[in-house]
Amino acid sequence: MPIYEYVCKSCKKEFEAIRPMSQKDAPIACEKCGSKKVKRKQSVFSAHNESGSVTGTSGSCDCGSCSGGSCTSCGH
Repeated sequence: MPIYEYVCKSCKKEFEAIRPMSQKDAPIACEKCGSKKVKRKQSVFSAHNESGSVTGTSGSCDCGSCSGGSCTSCGH
C-alpha cells in the first residue's frame, strides 16, 4: 500500500499514513490534535531503473528546463 502525506489545517502537523489508493482522500484524523481538517499533500516520488534514479512530483513542472519529467536537472 502507498504512503500518503497529510497536513492538518488546525495545528499544521504534517504526518504520513499507509492507506489503500481508494482511501487516499477519505477523511482522516490528525495524529496530534484529532482534527478532521486534514489535507493530503502532493508527494514527491522516487523510482529506480537500469539507467538510475528518477525523482519528481506527481504533478508537472512548467519551468521549461526540466528534462524527461524530472526536476533533478533544474532543482525544482
